[in-house]
Amino acid sequence: MADQAPDKSGEAGKPVLLSGGNPQIAKADGDAPVQAYIAAMPGWKSDVGRRLDAIIGRVVPDVRKAVRWNSPFYGAPGQGWFLNYHCFTKYVKVAFFDGASLDPIPPGESKDAKVRYLNIYEDGQFDEAQFASWVEQASKLPGWSGS
Repeated sequence: MADQAPDKSGEAGKPVLLSGGNPQIAKADGDAPVQAYIAAMPGWKSDVGRRLDAIIGRVVPDVRKAVRWNSPFYGAPGQGWFLNYHCFTKYVKVAFFDGASLDPIPPGESKDAKVRYLNIYEDGQFDEAQFASWVEQASKLPGWSGS
């Protein structure tokens, strides 16, 4: 059945993959849950996750990390979250929570006028220099303060 809930059993020690192949990782603060999420990203998406995490860590060395709602979140110390990403079937979606304030504005629109997206597809190609610039800019904005 199409409406059936995902199988929660998973293989021993491996996170369950939810809709679109998104890893189910418990809410937690710190690098360890983010690394568990990245390791559980299926196929080519794991490489994208490692690249995103490395760029973010390089640009914002004291970045705050957590997993919320089965997605890695990144924030600047003393500020809110500035981005997260999430696995979908055919792409990894990066959300910049105040993306409308970035220059240039990331390409993907949102129902929220402030949020902008960057979708990364299986070829894994994205402008890493532009992404790093967006991360640097976003990390200096107030950020989103959701839990």
